[in-house]
Amino acid sequence: MNKFDFGIVGLGVMGRNLLLNIASHNFAAAGLDLDTEKVNSLQQEAGPDHTIEATTDVKHFVELIQQPRAIMLLVPAGKPVDSAIASLLPHLDKGDIIIDGGNTYFTDTDRRFLELSAKGIHFFGMGISGGEKGARFGPAMMPGGDQKAYERLRPIFEAIAAKVDGEPCVEYLGNGSAGNYVKMVHNGIEYGIMQLISEIYDLMKRGYNLDEDTIQKTFEEWNQTNDLKSYLIEITGKILKEKDEDGSRLINKISDWAKSKGTGKWTSQNAMDLQVPVPTIDAAVVMRDMSKTKPERIEAATKLVWNVAEKNTNTTEAIEALKSALYFSIIVTYAQGLAQLHTASKEYNYGLNLETVAKIWRGGCIIRANALEDFRKAFAAKKDLPNLLLDAGIASKLTQNQAGTRAVIQFAVQQGLPAAGLMNSLAYFDAYRSENLPTNLIQAQRDYFGAHTYERIDKTGVFHTQWSE
Repeated sequence: MNKFDFGIVGLGVMGRNLLLNIASHNFAAAGLDLDTEKVNSLQQEAGPDHTIEATTDVKHFVELIQQPRAIMLLVPAGKPVDSAIASLLPHLDKGDIIIDGGNTYFTDTDRRFLELSAKGIHFFGMGISGGEKGARFGPAMMPGGDQKAYERLRPIFEAIAAKVDGEPCVEYLGNGSAGNYVKMVHNGIEYGIMQLISEIYDLMKRGYNLDEDTIQKTFEEWNQTNDLKSYLIEITGKILKEKDEDGSRLINKISDWAKSKGTGKWTSQNAMDLQVPVPTIDAAVVMRDMSKTKPERIEAATKLVWNVAEKNTNTTEAIEALKSALYFSIIVTYAQGLAQLHTASKEYNYGLNLETVAKIWRGGCIIRANALEDFRKAFAAKKDLPNLLLDAGIASKLTQNQAGTRAVIQFAVQQGLPAAGLMNSLAYFDAYRSENLPTNLIQAQRDYFGAHTYERIDKTGVFHTQWSE
């Protein structure tokens, strides 16, 4: 008893694999699940090579773990988290640590942080990215909570995390719900990049009429380039290569009715609360919602017609332009998410270091990409950089890929193909680089119909005009 280094509640896919990962790094790990089958399955999988004990008994589970106890919850977000905490509390002592490793909305983490702090229990909200394989062999982890209590967790987390250049993809991020918030924005960026890739795929297929082999090999080749090498590009190449039982491409038999779990929506909603523009992420959320209108789209396709003009395609030039557009838009999407983190850190007193965030995201997580090293360097050079687009190196790369991006978007418009992610990325870029926006007219309109006042560029103060009818 009291000999185990770490405990996990919830032995589903993520919990089981994280427990095995921990044990593989020579830590003794205890598991708790109310499902006897999951407990027995884990014990069998662990075998004699891992120091693992799993149980269905809460009291016994808690007694296994050395003090101060470190216990991670890997249960569905919402009420199951509160229920798990309630079942543990009678058996815990002051100084023990509970970590929520699920995709929990950050305000719930703030509430639990305060409630448990009052009882002398440390609470962490920790985003984990990398899926089943990452959990087993090295995820990216984003912990937030009490910094002193993190020292109890550090050796285990650094051992099991993914590594890039020998550096673990985990580090203490900040106060309260900082970890859950960073994971939420990570997922928002993930939504954006997935949308962009799908639009480029659609333009290749329906726009430029490229054959399936060319499309698949293009993504495969792009993943070998410094600019686009990333996990999501990598798996796209693999997905497009997969064959169904009859030998045809599996991708062509998959429904376009996309699902979501809500983290992208949370990112958009909170960005609006903070008044931080993230239009590419917004577009990605909207297009998943649009995918659910399938019956209406089938009918609309026969009524909302656009006569596409004849086109002569130079395949080499088209692929080069598509590559530019994808790279450009992916960088802009990261910039939007990181700008949201910059503002949220100040609003919620997280104390985030965005160089650290970029460093964690370089490996293990779904949005890992070569480009994150450029972002890390940008934030290392200027710690309080409000937006990646202001970094000279990033700005130069965007400028170089501007022409191809504009050409691809013009082509999409001419072909009548939806490209909301690409278009919103370019619109964001053009708005951000505009010293003057036409919102002076909006100021005047608001004052005209609602006496909401406005500011002037030639005088200080707040003004109202009695507009002539």
